[in-house]
Amino acid sequence: MTLVLVSNRLPMVIESDERGWRLQPGSGGLITALAPALRRRGGTWIGWPGCVDDHESKVQEALASHGQKEGYRLVPVFISKEQVEGFYQGFCNQIIWPLFHDLQSQCDFVPEFWTQYLAVKQKYAQVICQNVNKEDLVWIHDFHLMGLSRLIREGGLSNRLGFFLHIPFPPPDIFCKLPWRTEVLRGLIDYEVLGFQTPRDRENFLDCARRLLPRIWLRRRAGMVLCVQEGHTTQIGTFPIGIDYHTFARAAASPETTQRVAQLRSQMPGQQIVLGLDRLDYTKGIPYRLRAFHLALRRYPEIHRKVTLLQVVIPSRETVPKYQTLKAEIERLVTQINGEFTQPGWVPIQHVFRSLEWEELLAYYRVADVALITPLKDGMNLVAKEYCACQTEGDGVLILSEFAGAAMQMERDAILVNPYDLDRVADAIHKAVTLTRVERRPAMRRLRSVVRREDVFWWLDRFLKACQQELRIAGDGRNEELISSA
Repeated sequence: MTLVLVSNRLPMVIESDERGWRLQPGSGGLITALAPALRRRGGTWIGWPGCVDDHESKVQEALASHGQKEGYRLVPVFISKEQVEGFYQGFCNQIIWPLFHDLQSQCDFVPEFWTQYLAVKQKYAQVICQNVNKEDLVWIHDFHLMGLSRLIREGGLSNRLGFFLHIPFPPPDIFCKLPWRTEVLRGLIDYEVLGFQTPRDRENFLDCARRLLPRIWLRRRAGMVLCVQEGHTTQIGTFPIGIDYHTFARAAASPETTQRVAQLRSQMPGQQIVLGLDRLDYTKGIPYRLRAFHLALRRYPEIHRKVTLLQVVIPSRETVPKYQTLKAEIERLVTQINGEFTQPGWVPIQHVFRSLEWEELLAYYRVADVALITPLKDGMNLVAKEYCACQTEGDGVLILSEFAGAAMQMERDAILVNPYDLDRVADAIHKAVTLTRVERRPAMRRLRSVVRREDVFWWLDRFLKACQQELRIAGDGRNEELISSA
């Protein structure tokens, strides 16, 4: 069985300059998780190469050459500039992204965005049908491509189709604000296997299905939910995504990373380093985090000159006005806090606004005594897992938002916080930096064990096993629970 992955973006982005076309590594949790898995087992990756459809032949040549090196095929889907704006910038990022993160006030429900979304999905379906063999398993990823299954079936393919949602799924009261709610739900239950990051996301989906889809039949069986409507059966499960633990751990322990860590320590001598590392996005809660750190400095003067917040922000969608406003707010807060507390030889916040090279990222993870990861809501948050994997000394502390999907795997040993509760986050920062190295080690040891055991390959194997399972709808009643029926 050959695996065909389909996502909005390819793992490589095509860019052009005076020297011609160049391939740059893509970014984001989806690529970080999936690239190692496909590199290990081979297959095909279908997605948008990051450029418009003016130079198809040159792009295909570059992707074919790179795919040979990586060990799997890269197949591009070309879309026009207008479709990039309507489908990606519009429907995906101005409607689904904020809505699914419980931030409906950020949504812009423009009808034309839905039209472009349908047109782009048709292009993806055509490319899939042209590049899939009879025995291939087609695995589609994330919110950009939720309703591809029906179009693929109309194109003549009868392959098993799986879908995994990397972001949260909202509860009914929020999801029902989507004008095309029923169409999106029907598109999701057309797959053979439908995966979510957490039980909370799955239950939100099931609540929406009960409310909006007539004549639906749901039954729990062996950790999964079987959903039957109009003769089609979907397995619905939770599959928390992981990382390539051993790659991160080995690279973090390398002599090169060790040297970089020593350099960082020399630049902030005598400091405990609290690391915040996020893509520029309003879901990450960076302004709340800065205010909480500000409160900690006011409340606990004994940590002055002893603690530095290293806040790294990866540029994203800088041309979008909302993101420009967010960037300006972050810079204003950093300036305000540093202006109030800076002393000779100590600046409380080091603000980095740029992308990081791989070696630099590893050094930041390893040097951090505390990771402060406080998204307002997140499907999983792989930064939390990457940080733990890179803690080779085993004495870091993880402060984690209870609204991150990773909290369900890490709740025993991370310090969980409500990112909106500035008092409690400030107290958590103080607690983390006052723990001794000996006190920190047991929790970090258990966190690293979870990340190592439930890695990206464990996630991949569980999902593929569900896709290969033959279903019998009529069970014997054991280990089953009827939860809804027509």
